[in-house]
Amino acid sequence: MKKFFLIFVCLVLAISVNLGKVKGADNMTIEKGKTVSFDYTLTVDGEVVDSSKEREPLSYVHGEGKIIPGLASELEGMKAGEQATVKVEPKEAYGEESPKALKEIAKSSLPQGLEPKAGMMLQMQGPQGQAVPVKVKEVKDEAVVLDLNHPLAGKTLSFDVTVVSVE
Repeated sequence: MKKFFLIFVCLVLAISVNLGKVKGADNMTIEKGKTVSFDYTLTVDGEVVDSSKEREPLSYVHGEGKIIPGLASELEGMKAGEQATVKVEPKEAYGEESPKALKEIAKSSLPQGLEPKAGMMLQMQGPQGQAVPVKVKEVKDEAVVLDLNHPLAGKTLSFDVTVVSVE
């Protein structure tokens, strides 16, 4: 009877260990193909630029290119519940500012009644109809120079992240 009980306990332990491997923490690690949700606060030059605190956590499928590369690579290997401060350099975020992204347009092509001023943010329509933010770089007599760089181009980004879930 003792021998039977001992075999039974060993069998239960072996099953538990194997189930732990199937359902354990290894499956909760951020890796390609996993659906990840995380809370974040984005700071640039010491100023909070964006945060999920008042919204739902950001969710994405890891490895599909839906978040900036530098953040994705730093999240890789993290697990649900982990927190980190992640610094992302411009080349791994929105790139460096490019002088090729400056475009001069006639003032007459702006909405009627709009008085452009340097530093003003406007929205243009992108190729798929999406809103694209642009910055008025310079105002000339008959034209306006628009900066089509992403507003965060050339900036080092600091993310405080908390991984909420990994599935």
